Amino acid sequence: MSWDYRPLLSGQRKDPLSTLARGALWCTSHFYGLGARYRRRQYDTRKREICSADVPVISVGNLTTGGTGKTPVVADLCRRLRAMNHRVAIISRGYGAGGQGFNDEALELQERLPDVPHVQHPDRVEAARIAVEELAAEVLVMDDGFQHRRLKRDLDILVVDATCPFGFGHVLPRGTLREPIDSLSRADWVLITRVDQVTEEEVAEIRSTIAQYALDCPILETEHRPSTVQNSLGEWEPIESLCDQNVALISAIGNPGAFKQTVQSCGANVVAHYRLPDHDAFERSTRDKLRRWVEQLKSTDQSPARLLCTHKDAVKLATDAIAGVPLGFIPIELAYRTSEEPLQLRLELMMGGAVDNQSSRDDSA
Repeated sequence: MSWDYRPLLSGQRKDPLSTLARGALWCTSHFYGLGARYRRRQYDTRKREICSADVPVISVGNLTTGGTGKTPVVADLCRRLRAMNHRVAIISRGYGAGGQGFNDEALELQERLPDVPHVQHPDRVEAARIAVEELAAEVLVMDDGFQHRRLKRDLDILVVDATCPFGFGHVLPRGTLREPIDSLSRADWVLITRVDQVTEEEVAEIRSTIAQYALDCPILETEHRPSTVQNSLGEWEPIESLCDQNVALISAIGNPGAFKQTVQSCGANVVAHYRLPDHDAFERSTRDKLRRWVEQLKSTDQSPARLLCTHKDAVKLATDAIAGVPLGFIPIELAYRTSEEPLQLRLELMMGGAVDNQSSRDDSA
């Protein structure tokens, strides 16, 4: 099982060794921050090349490592663009892709959006070229693109997880910020996710921090809303079936605590949680450990009625049971707590402008 670094970075662990570790990490993060600022300045001053895809590009990214809830945001944008009758493609780096060529996030998006192609390539510019020239995409959604500035984007959407919004206030490795917090100024829109898992006061504080750096940037609040319980066979049950049921969790994601909180909000009694590193491939040795873990749980007084994992983990596990205990997953959909109309209008204006530009090129030809 993976080690949970959050109590250390957040300062919850106050023993002398943890205090010493935080000091050492802080020293290292100083050099990381200098490097991140230097790289940012290179792009700001155009000393590094920025390439255009010749179609609108929407970037969905974050400031921190770990799971902020980008996948439901990407799925929501793609559905909106498809409903507007535009050919949309997703492009991403493909971090952690296995032998089949796609990582867990791509496999999940493939199940969510079977009519939206997904191009994974370490070079985002090349991925964009493939999507436009070979797949005839009219608009691109770049997953995890905030720090990948070589590809020009028309809309930069930053996702902020309300349960851990600003990486414990430090860049890597002292905190989980990928770059200094003042990089918020690059965002065109900010979506705060999982606002239902924190208090109104905490949401207000997050908004205030964003406003300090991203002046006049629209901010939308969203929830990650579970709808059903499904399994690998395509069977499903209403989410209410979890109420008062003993469940054990399996997760290999960046924010396992948020997953646990989501399951508990459905009324389930979480008796155990097997946590693995983000993007774990669930190889045979890991599956053997999971089986033994489940068999041990079955021998206790709180034997789980079922196992639950995330959709991202389910596409890799590809099974409906472990050690005889049913395994299901909870698909998460994005729900807007503030009005989504401004974002919809922004997409329509962006794509309308793209159509007008194309018409002008056709007329001039």
